[in-house]
Amino acid sequence: MKRLDLIFGERELTAMLESLEAVEVPGYTVMKHVTGRGPERVVSEDMEFTGLGANAHVIVFCEEIMLEKIKNKIEPLLNYYGGVAYVSEATPL
Repeated sequence: MKRLDLIFGERELTAMLESLEAVEVPGYTVMKHVTGRGPERVVSEDMEFTGLGANAHVIVFCEEIMLEKIKNKIEPLLNYYGGVAYVSEATPL
């Protein structure tokens, strides 16, 4: 099983979830208003009050065979709006 972590601008959350639904992912977890430090090396305190610049973090667990369909669907969004996607192994307990 694979774990796919997607981190991208919260404004694009609806488009990203629609893309995931279109390829029929088995499910996902959404965390809104995610902040952190990236290449800019700054975390803005304004994000806590306005939400501007906040990110969303979506986690998908799926079989490896589904990854190519997901990649083809979300890659245009990530390329246009920005964001990152990472795949790792996931072993159920």
